[in-house]
Parts: sequence; structure tokens; C-alpha cells
Amino acid sequence: MAYNEYKILHIAEGGLGTIFLGASGLPLKKLETILNKEAADGWQLVFQLVEQKRFMLFWKREAVIITLGR
Repeated sequence: MAYNEYKILHIAEGGLGTIFLGASGLPLKKLETILNKEAADGWQLVFQLVEQKRFMLFWKREAVIITLGR
């Protein structure tokens, strides 16, 4: 399906949870709220990618990159 416009969202897990707990996980409620708001505006999920990045030398932090289209 072809889309006329795209939007990229980057949602990462919290930094403090990563430092103190080693990993805090992706904020699923925040992710759900954002996706529901964007869907109400006519956006559809096209693609998503979960990435792990180094965070402050010793930790790794997960983030999800979401591509929306309409």
C-alpha cells in the first residue's frame, strides 16, 4: 500500500531504570497511548524496529522506532 506521508517515532526505555535496575523495559502504556492517538489522527503502523544502544558506557537501552503512514 502506498502512503502520501510518513512519520517516524522514537520511543526509548527510561534512563534511570536502566542505570539502577540494569534494564527497565519499553514503556508499553506510553507506546499504546501514542499509537492510539496517532491512529485517531489517521496514521497507520507501517514498520517497527526494536534497537539496543549503548547507554553511558556500561548499560544497554532499548528503543522502538516506529514508521507511520497515511
